[in-house]
Amino acid sequence: MQRTLVLCKPDAVERRLVGEILARFERKGLSIVAMRQLVIDAELAGEHYAEHQGKPFYDGLVEFIGRSPAVALVLEGPDDTWAMVRKIMGGTNPADAEPGTIRGDLGTLFTENLVHGSDSAESAAREIALFFPDLG
Repeated sequence: MQRTLVLCKPDAVERRLVGEILARFERKGLSIVAMRQLVIDAELAGEHYAEHQGKPFYDGLVEFIGRSPAVALVLEGPDDTWAMVRKIMGGTNPADAEPGTIRGDLGTLFTENLVHGSDSAESAAREIALFFPDLG
C-alpha cells in the first residue's frame, strides 16, 4: 500500500465541498488514514511550497492557502496512489479539467482550484511528514 497527501484548500472548505471531495476518493477505493482541519500558517505554507519560493505567484499562493481553514488528509491505496489521486482531481485549471474530475465538476478559478495532491511518491513522503509528523 502507498500513501499520499491531499489538501482540501480553503475554497473547498468555504464552499462546503469537503464531503463531496472525500466521497470521490473513497468511492475509488482509497482509504483515509489521517485527517485534520487547520489554518496553514506562513511557516508551514513556506515549507510546503518551498519549490515555488521566488516565483511571482508565491506570495499569493501562501496568502490563499492560509486565508481560512483547510483539511489535510493522507490517503492510502495501491502503488502509484499519488497518480490516481491526481487523475481524480483533474487538471490544475478547472476550465480545462476533464468532466468527472473534482476540478472539472466543482472548480471555478485557476487560482482557487479546491485541492492539492502530491505529485510523486517522494513528494508525498515529504508532504505527509510536514502535515502529519507523528504518522511515521
